[in-house]
Order: sequence, then structure tokens, then C-alpha cells
Amino acid sequence: MEYRVHKLEINMVSDQTKLEEFLNSLQGEVISIIPNIAKTSLFQIYGATRKINFLFIVEKR
Repeated sequence: MEYRVHKLEINMVSDQTKLEEFLNSLQGEVISIIPNIAKTSLFQIYGATRKINFLFIVEKR
């Protein structure tokens, strides 16, 4: 078994099509999608809002 980890820069509000196209282009099976939650503003630091700036996608070939 071989695994690959892909990093996909994404804006969760407007990039649904980009994510769909990327997932459909993979040759193997998607094992996991791990979001990176960035804390960039005072509201985000205190947990009021969150921003996902990229995803790690684990693929099994």
C-alpha cells in the first residue's frame, strides 16, 4: 500500500467546485480530509469565528 498526502489551498466559501474537481481527479481512494484552522483575528483567537485556509487530503493508492 502506498499513501500520498496532498495540500489543497482553499477558500471554504467559494471553492466548492475546485474541491470537487480535485477529488474527482485523484486515482486512489480518499482516506481522510484534514482541515487546517487558522486563527488570524482577535475574534478567531477567542473562538468566535474560524477560517480554514487549506486541506490535507490523504489518498491510498
